[in-house]
Amino acid sequence: MASGGSGGRDPYDEEAGVRHPLELDGREAASSSDHRPGNAMPRYQVGSSKGDLGSRYSEEWRQPSTDDARKSKPGSRYLTAFGVDLSPDNMAVAIVYFVQGVLGLARLAVSFYLKDDLHLDPAETAVVSGFSSLPWLIKPLYGFISDSIPLFGYRRRSYLFLSGLLGALSWSLMATVVSSKYSAAFSILLGSLSVAFSDVVVDSMVVERARGESQSTSGSLQSLCWGSSAFGGIVSAYFSGSLVDTYGVRFVFGVTAFLPLMTSAVAVLVNEHRMPSGERTILLSGSGFVESSKQHVRQLWTSVKQPNIFLPTLFIFLWQATPQSDSAMFFFITNKLGFTPEFLGRVKLVTSIASLLGVGLYNYFLKEVPLRKIFLVTTIIGSALGMTQVLLVTGLNRQFGISDEWFSIGDSLIITVLGQASFMPVLVLAAKLCPPGMEATLFATLMSISNAGSVTGGLIGAGLTQVFGVTRDTFGNLPILIIVCNLSSLLPLPLLGLLPEESGATGNGETKHS
Repeated sequence: MASGGSGGRDPYDEEAGVRHPLELDGREAASSSDHRPGNAMPRYQVGSSKGDLGSRYSEEWRQPSTDDARKSKPGSRYLTAFGVDLSPDNMAVAIVYFVQGVLGLARLAVSFYLKDDLHLDPAETAVVSGFSSLPWLIKPLYGFISDSIPLFGYRRRSYLFLSGLLGALSWSLMATVVSSKYSAAFSILLGSLSVAFSDVVVDSMVVERARGESQSTSGSLQSLCWGSSAFGGIVSAYFSGSLVDTYGVRFVFGVTAFLPLMTSAVAVLVNEHRMPSGERTILLSGSGFVESSKQHVRQLWTSVKQPNIFLPTLFIFLWQATPQSDSAMFFFITNKLGFTPEFLGRVKLVTSIASLLGVGLYNYFLKEVPLRKIFLVTTIIGSALGMTQVLLVTGLNRQFGISDEWFSIGDSLIITVLGQASFMPVLVLAAKLCPPGMEATLFATLMSISNAGSVTGGLIGAGLTQVFGVTRDTFGNLPILIIVCNLSSLLPLPLLGLLPEESGATGNGETKHS
């Protein structure tokens, strides 16, 4: 949050926000960072989201649920992590999230490519990042497609496999033929689509089990997901900078092209039975397809307009839509302070570890704390800590004997822990709001709205960057931009009453509003 907006966006990673398409680690989108991704996802992810393809249109078309992906029980034959059994299904979920984190290998390369090779200014860079996050805004469509159109008899396995291939293609293009801001934006968008679609597929397994469970159990499932993503970020973090310094951005893009293939490989772990050809024919027949589509849209609208779903969703959108100054800060620390890719890789390593600490903080200390209290405390603290970037921009940290490098590492560490911990409740709340039969598409809808808030915040931040005259070489008004962005993150707090009143002890998934 040090750069403004909701959640903990790392001020030293230019691409924060929704779970980033490159990861992507998440803002965003987190998340959700998803990034994401994260924004409540750890700072500097342009993108975050969740989606699912668990819903079915009629009982005879339902695939058997993957019952082996359960919360850990006594006598379980599986190892556990975060209190969740590491069954084949859950391993598939964890590995896909790990890939999202390890794709952060290319994040710094993209940032430097846009800045140094394409010579974009901070506002243009923010717009490109926002455009590349668009696939995270239409995740319900992916849930609908995967529910309605089984490929080769599978609704999950086939789409995971194809998502991995698409991701490999996008980074291959970045490594070879991309040479303009338009082709770069398109290629990054393809990578974002790959991650978003695979996210929809694996989240179905999470949402099916989160519905009806306590906030604590739901939190354990989300902790497994985001802990895997954070671990992937740790694995790739340091090399994300040193490889750029040593071999250049094109080499990093080429290496990254191999990583999405892990998503294709884990498709075999998904416990899904192949649909008989007869059922596939019925499902895809003209009248049946149209009728199921209409029914699906009606069910979605009926669910979304309910006050207990609409009001919390409105709050999450507004919480995510506060402006961000991440792009401007990235240009300042690289062009003004001279931070190298290798050093920023070290910072990324610290923030990846901090993200994992944030998941642990939530899982062990905060998952039974009422949502309103978490949002209130983390937003206020995050806004206050975000102001510390003014010290870095004005050089006051050096008057206290703290170097720019150490100040950046410490500031990023604290803010990322807080940001990840504050984003986890968004995921838990979204999962618990989903009624039976609509888990997949409704969860994707809720997280798409959250991602839309993150993108909106990024675009507002780009506009403010232009208004204050902050460019790739002019940073006179950057302190004002940082202050405005951080104070704006407090604006949604009077609307906390839109969130449900619930304690972690709630076991039936019911919530109430004041």
